[in-house]
Amino acid sequence: MVMNTIIQQDGTARYIASVSDPIVELKDVKVFYGTYMAVQNINIPIARNKITAFIGPSGCGKSTVLRSINRMNELIPSTRIEGEIVFQGQNLYAPQVDSVEVRRRIGMVFQKPNPFPKSIYDNVCYGPRVMGVTKRQVLDEIVEKSLRGAALWDEVKNDLDKSGMALSGGQQQRLCIARTIAVEPEVILMDEPCASLDPIATQRIEELMRELQHNYTIVIVTHNMQQAVRASDYTAFFNIRKKESGHKETRWGELIEFNETAQMFGTPQSQETADYISGRFG
Repeated sequence: MVMNTIIQQDGTARYIASVSDPIVELKDVKVFYGTYMAVQNINIPIARNKITAFIGPSGCGKSTVLRSINRMNELIPSTRIEGEIVFQGQNLYAPQVDSVEVRRRIGMVFQKPNPFPKSIYDNVCYGPRVMGVTKRQVLDEIVEKSLRGAALWDEVKNDLDKSGMALSGGQQQRLCIARTIAVEPEVILMDEPCASLDPIATQRIEELMRELQHNYTIVIVTHNMQQAVRASDYTAFFNIRKKESGHKETRWGELIEFNETAQMFGTPQSQETADYISGRFG
């Protein structure tokens, strides 16, 4: 694997491994909330049908970058982005690109399970119905296929009229995954999907991610180093940068290193990465 070393204006180095045939590429991305720059210098190739983990201390911009991939940040007023996020050869922020279609093709699963206050069946077929699918037989097939894909079918197949809110936390998260894959995305973004789950449910979600990657590309934000090692093929490490001006301190996040997970945790290229994954800071 080729490792590209990028020297920043301040003389610090960034280490970015190359990926053959990336499905998504972030190129010199900066994200702003109003005049505040939340992250900069983000260059990440996302490998097709692999799991990429974003790690780093709180406030380093992991979730901000994740949400920029499917334009979820646009829902926050005054947000803007510089640079390019290229998906299947198309800049997602080009004027002619439909953000709704972006979010269909690049789905999202959030930190806290958020099933709709509807039945299990109606949760899963919500997206297909919005897209115009009305035939009951087709919806039935989508629901079963999606619940099977989320490893939930055998547990709920006799209770599809039951409220999604009545499921356990781990089941709710798998229901949200089923709802996401029901519209057949190509990429699934997961923002700390196991943060509110117990160890058994966490293990099931991690196993599910490995099953899903045969058909989807997955990007996950996690604070759990062990989870990154267990569940991901590639890892991007972000860190916080600080600048003091008078009595005011400005903070923003930057990408420090991107590499195969085994390589990063075995032989990190950056001392910052080594310090973080060893627990010396963060």
